[in-house]
Amino acid sequence: MRKVFAYTDGLTRLPTHYCPGCTHGVIHRVVGEVISELGLRERTVGVAPVGCSVLAYNYFNCDMFEASHGRAPAVATGAKRARPEIIVFTYQGDGDLASIGMAEIIHAANRGEKFTTIFVNNAIYGMTGGQMAPTTMPNQRATTCPAGRDVNEVGYPIRMAELIASLRTPAFVARVASHTPEATIRAKQVIKEAFEHQVAGECYGFVEVLSICPTNWGLSPRESSSWLEKEMVPYYPLGIKKRPDEIKGGAHGHN
Repeated sequence: MRKVFAYTDGLTRLPTHYCPGCTHGVIHRVVGEVISELGLRERTVGVAPVGCSVLAYNYFNCDMFEASHGRAPAVATGAKRARPEIIVFTYQGDGDLASIGMAEIIHAANRGEKFTTIFVNNAIYGMTGGQMAPTTMPNQRATTCPAGRDVNEVGYPIRMAELIASLRTPAFVARVASHTPEATIRAKQVIKEAFEHQVAGECYGFVEVLSICPTNWGLSPRESSSWLEKEMVPYYPLGIKKRPDEIKGGAHGHN
């Protein structure tokens, strides 16, 4: 009998704490599979953030750090510079990366640190009760904007992938989604490529993953998947924003 599904040794077998329908678990699974399939587990170090994925260190079956709020890129920088032969990734949400950690991620990317960032964008602060995040959509309701985000008062959502891609140094930048099986398969391909660029010592890698949050969106998982497709994807277009071979003149990295 052909085995079509099996546990990945990139993850532990602990039950997760995430809300029903949340796709953090799906993204964990993809990252764990990539680490395992590339044979990197024994030399990979992850950095967990503050936010919904604060306990990510319980689930990835590799060495993990826990960083202070927004400081995962600084911890990853120290680990990678001290031990260039190891594989380092940060796993961060929109509050951790696009709000309090904005300066950390921009400068780490601009320096061309040779680690990989997995940025999970669910358009809201999930862990702390559904407040408006830097990525909350126009007119989207949150506990701190019950009438919906007013862009005339607080500006438009920040497109992190495009912002990182606008810097000269970072060389692999992409946005994927996790709301359907097809999108998840594509997400895995892109995340694997990001890790492969790190293995080759080429560049900093940034992969933004659009994720659903049924609990704080007030929708069912199926409705949340449809909302992501209809509302988020047009504003946050999917795809590869930059690749190393598209950078001319050796501008990326600091070899």
